[in-house]
Amino acid sequence: MKDFESLASHTQSVLTELRGGFGKKPRASRRALQLLAETVEEVEVDENDTLDSLRQKALRCIKCPHLVKSRTQVVFGVGNPNADLMFVGEAPGEDEDEQGEPFVGRSGQLLMKIIETMGVTRDDIYIGNVLKCRPDMPEGVSGNRKPKTDEIQTCLPWLRKQIAIIKPKVLVTLGATAVKALLGETSPMRDLRGKSLDFHGTPVIATYHPAYLLRNQSISEKRKFWEDLMRAMEILGWPISAKQRGFFLSK
Repeated sequence: MKDFESLASHTQSVLTELRGGFGKKPRASRRALQLLAETVEEVEVDENDTLDSLRQKALRCIKCPHLVKSRTQVVFGVGNPNADLMFVGEAPGEDEDEQGEPFVGRSGQLLMKIIETMGVTRDDIYIGNVLKCRPDMPEGVSGNRKPKTDEIQTCLPWLRKQIAIIKPKVLVTLGATAVKALLGETSPMRDLRGKSLDFHGTPVIATYHPAYLLRNQSISEKRKFWEDLMRAMEILGWPISAKQRGFFLSK
């Protein structure tokens, strides 16, 4: 316990010094510093947590000091706490880190358009990530990086508890990192798509990350993504119109 308190105190000191002008200006917000100062013991997931209480704990998490130092805020998740359909992504990017919600950048905008094509809205589903903090980047380097194995292992209990509380009827994992984190699957996405996967009894649909579709504008790849989502709709018993079945088909 003393070691943890010493680490928290040291981390707070470093962040405060950086905010005062030493070294590179941090991305840590004043709110993050305040929460760090208020933390007196390591945050743990409790079996009696609600989604709201879990969120409050996640906002105070300092288990990865390097991510605490670089983040603007924790990106917990958003959507319907009773959703039948839950999407799981990789980690927040720059836009998500700034706004505090998952999938709000270009990838998120594309995902929202496709979700609306399913006949539902962002408020009908739940969206979360494996990591709740944006992976830090080397000084002077832009863009986003994949989460490291130790970061995934540290942060995964938050996602597992989210799933346990929400109890979705279908999970859609977006990209290789998400399906690897939840199921330990390391096969290429082309081999995982269409497979019968499950997470503790909940059906899992493994599909591409929307960022992949932004890089690859092939109509055939978009069709594969759409077929995966139609499969989720079928499991849920949602109606699929003839028009929907014809989306992204080559003319």
